[in-house]
Amino acid sequence: MDELERFEDPLTRAVIGAAIEVHRALGPGLLESAYEACLVHELVTLGFSVVRQVELPVEFKGLRVDAGYRIDLIVEGKLVVEVKAVEKVLPVHEAQLLTYLKLSKIKTGLLINFHVRQLKDGITRRVC
Repeated sequence: MDELERFEDPLTRAVIGAAIEVHRALGPGLLESAYEACLVHELVTLGFSVVRQVELPVEFKGLRVDAGYRIDLIVEGKLVVEVKAVEKVLPVHEAQLLTYLKLSKIKTGLLINFHVRQLKDGITRRVC
C-alpha cells in the first residue's frame, strides 16, 4: 500500500504529501517550529489556505477562557494539523488533537510527528 493510499480525502492526502516532502528534505531531529514553518511554506506553495497558531479559547457555560491553547495549523478551514517532533507520540498528544477538533468544530485532524525515520510511522488521522 502506498504511503498516501490509506487516507481517503484529497485534502488529507495533499497535506500528508507536503509533510513527506518536508521530512524527506529535513529528516528527523529539528524543532517542531522548523517543521511547522516548512510545512506551511510547502502548503502555501501548493496553493492551500493555511492559518498558523490559531488561538483556541475554552468555553464553559457561557464563560470564555483564554487558556493559551493554539492549534498549530488549520488548512482550508477544515483540517486541523498538530505538528510534533517527539521521541514517541503519547496518548496526551492524541487527546490534544481530539480536544482541538471538538473545540474548533472541525471534523478532521492530523497529528504529524516528524521525529521518526519514515514519516508514515508518525502520522495519526482522527475524525470526530
